[in-house]
Amino acid sequence: MGVLRDHPELALFLCLAAGYLVGKLRVGPITLGGICGTLIVSLLLGAWAKITISDDVKTIFFALFIFSLGYMAGPQFFANLNKKSLRFFTLCFIELVCVVGIAYGLAKAFDLDVGTASGILAGAATESAVVGTATEAIGKLDGLTQAQITQYQGHVATAYTVCYLFGLVTIVIYTSQIMPMLLRINLRDASRELWERMRGASGGLESDEREALPGMVGRTFLVTHADGSTVSSLERSNGSRVTVEAVKRGSRVLTPPPPDFELTLSDLVLMVGRRANIIEAGRLIGPETPAVPGLDTPLATSQVALTDRAVEGRTIDSLQKEHPEFASGGVYVTDVVRNDQTLPASPDTVVHRGDVLTLVGARSGLGKLVSRIGAVVKNDATDFVYLGLGIACGSLLGQLVVTFGDVPMSLGTGGGCLISGLLFGWFRSRRQTFGAFPPQAAATLKDMGLAVFIACTGLVSGPQAWPLLKEYGVLLPFAGVAMVLVPATLSLIVGVKLLNIEKPLLIGAIAGQQCSTPAITSVTQVAQSSVPMLGYTITYTPSNFLLPLTGPFLVGVLGA
Repeated sequence: MGVLRDHPELALFLCLAAGYLVGKLRVGPITLGGICGTLIVSLLLGAWAKITISDDVKTIFFALFIFSLGYMAGPQFFANLNKKSLRFFTLCFIELVCVVGIAYGLAKAFDLDVGTASGILAGAATESAVVGTATEAIGKLDGLTQAQITQYQGHVATAYTVCYLFGLVTIVIYTSQIMPMLLRINLRDASRELWERMRGASGGLESDEREALPGMVGRTFLVTHADGSTVSSLERSNGSRVTVEAVKRGSRVLTPPPPDFELTLSDLVLMVGRRANIIEAGRLIGPETPAVPGLDTPLATSQVALTDRAVEGRTIDSLQKEHPEFASGGVYVTDVVRNDQTLPASPDTVVHRGDVLTLVGARSGLGKLVSRIGAVVKNDATDFVYLGLGIACGSLLGQLVVTFGDVPMSLGTGGGCLISGLLFGWFRSRRQTFGAFPPQAAATLKDMGLAVFIACTGLVSGPQAWPLLKEYGVLLPFAGVAMVLVPATLSLIVGVKLLNIEKPLLIGAIAGQQCSTPAITSVTQVAQSSVPMLGYTITYTPSNFLLPLTGPFLVGVLGA
């Protein structure tokens, strides 16, 4: 025990290791997750060893977490600010009003202190970030002694832990098992039918799968029909949708062949293009042959962020027609990524500024085209200038105080860094030539920042845990269940009766308004489809942004 008190860093990382181990325990479709596991372990260890950790450690790691969260969500958050997604935002509004209203009502009805009420809000909403924003806001309340601040901050962690457990179990079972029964649907069949209407009969690929029949192919043909045809005429006959990359005549290989080069019988031709176009062009040339040594030519791949204003709202087909470099350089669009979501690269796919296109073709052709439509994505190393500036701006924004009546309101470091992260992430997505923050790095920093913050909170709050449980033991589980069922049920009724949201999407959206990854994981497992995830992504981002701001709001109202 003395070693842990003298070396709090040892206790901190011990909590991380043991907490994530506890978080892996599974009961049916439910796992606690590493964050909840870390909080449980740190509360127990803190109650036993009474370890002291500087508040500055919590502040720094929480700033890293909340900025990374906002940075990752920023592009999708602003992309969803449109008329099509407006009806889904109604669900987020229902969530916000219900959880704040219930937490405030319980606080007044049972004379709860501001820490317990905030912990109920954070836990029942299964939103870990509220722990940070509420804890920080309590530390800034006027009229409290340091002992009261420490006690109330401890109550936040304890109430969060209990309510989170019951709220997590409730939202997982309610969305994956009970909601399909209430809606009278087979979630698997309904998801498949909706997917077929939206995308056609072909489903998406899992992370460990690859297309058996890729759209972009290269094939070699033996000339038996196109004797005397030139390379350019062969390409034009297919509407410039295929490219002749190489021709082999005897021992001579031309890479690439001149446009006016005439083909003769027994030439071997390598063509690159989309599968259907290659098959069509092959009929004009002759039979397909196996790969020919010496005839293959490498194709370069480049990820390009669209930055040209003229490309906004254009289809891939119109983009290719407006830029002849696609045809002349033999360059093809194979993937479209928007806000980390892969879209089909079909001719009628509409692209927007900030989309990332994967271009495949000859290196010379790629070089000419990239400068005309965008810029090569630079995302191989973190831009610490951009990262540091973003967190600094967020910290400054969090210091601003606005008074509503007699209630002083401040975003705090957490709220400020969240807004800063959203803006910096969105701005980066518009022109991806600077401000790189690779997804793996952002996810690591986000998870690490929250885990360390939670561990620090639990270690300091441990001594206050048991007295609070004895005082409000029955109320906390009740609050955890009620604050899930009320907004979820209202959203279900409004989504079906008023908003006419497709039922699989509605179930996913309700999991998203609750910011519950375990819930959407369970829902997609039951559906055996990623269709509910489409609704989840729309509501998850605004809820993930707005729910953390409810912590300072509730603290300000109750502490006034």
